[in-house]
Amino acid sequence: MESFLFILMLAALAGMIFFAVLAFVKGKENRLRNFAKSGGFLFALLVLSMIFGSTGDDSAWETTLLILMLTALAGMVVFVVSAFVKGKGNRGRNFAKSGGFLFAFLVLAVILGSIAEEAPVAEDVAGEASAEDKEAEEKAKQEEEAEEQAEKEEQEAKEAEEQAEKEKEEQEAKEAEEQAQKEKEEQEAKEAEEQAQKEKEEQEAKEAEEQAQKEKEEQEAKEAEENSVTGSQEQAVRTAQSYLDYTAFSKSGLIEQLEYEGFSQGDATYAVENITVDWREQAVIAAQDYIDYTAFSKQGLIDQLAFEGYSTEDATYAAENITVDWREQAVIAAQDYLDYTSFSRQGLIDQLVFEGYSTEDATYAAGQVGL
Repeated sequence: MESFLFILMLAALAGMIFFAVLAFVKGKENRLRNFAKSGGFLFALLVLSMIFGSTGDDSAWETTLLILMLTALAGMVVFVVSAFVKGKGNRGRNFAKSGGFLFAFLVLAVILGSIAEEAPVAEDVAGEASAEDKEAEEKAKQEEEAEEQAEKEEQEAKEAEEQAEKEKEEQEAKEAEEQAQKEKEEQEAKEAEEQAQKEKEEQEAKEAEEQAQKEKEEQEAKEAEENSVTGSQEQAVRTAQSYLDYTAFSKSGLIEQLEYEGFSQGDATYAVENITVDWREQAVIAAQDYIDYTAFSKQGLIDQLAFEGYSTEDATYAAENITVDWREQAVIAAQDYLDYTSFSRQGLIDQLVFEGYSTEDATYAAGQVGL
């Protein structure tokens, strides 16, 4: 606002000076009008100066007085110049006007000087008042800040308490939900376990009943079969037992032998299933007979027994439960090969390995027969 008033004052000063100069430069016919315009700008300048000074700021007053002094100085210079430029008839009047502006200039200078002297005192008083006001304002501000801080802390504490309460309720609700879910799952698991146990017991009972029924039927069928044994079946049983007393047989091998002797497959099967025999022990006897007859590797012996109709389990058991030196068997087999045909050392080792001997036993055997 002060800047705006100051600009208007400068504009009024410039207008006043412009029309005052114009009044002397132009002809007499327009002089009165130009003076009137210059006076109008002077009036505007004075009004603006009063408004500008009413702001209560000493610097504003000083600026206003300084502008008025410049105005008076300008008027004085204008009329002094006019006194020498114009004719002698108006010189006294122009000097008088110039003296008036000089007097106004001096009065304004005195007023400005008095204001400048009073300014330090006023500034001291104002400074003290300002310091007190500032201190009071600072104190009030601190109290207000303290109050705001207290309210803020109270609000934060309230919000923290509400948040904690909310989190507690959410946690309790979550735990309750989890507990309910856990109990539900445990109940479902318990019911499922009970149902599975019940079904298992029912299944076991059913299977036991079916097994009992099956065994009963089998027993009845066996008894019926025993009661209806034919002469040919009895003869097949006696023949099968006599073969086992003579040499070892596998179950399938004994059935084939009985069929070879003329018994029907049914009578031969009946005979094999109705004699007292340990087929695993028969495998052991057969394995020992083979070893006593010719050389075998362990795997070769198992394969031979399986070929004769023994199960892989019985054949393996027999190979592991006879008295035999597999390395010595490799030496015997190597000698048999050399008696039959010629071999290189590596060829003989490869042949023995092919027959199921280990590489170590085959190499040992090749060395023992001179290769």
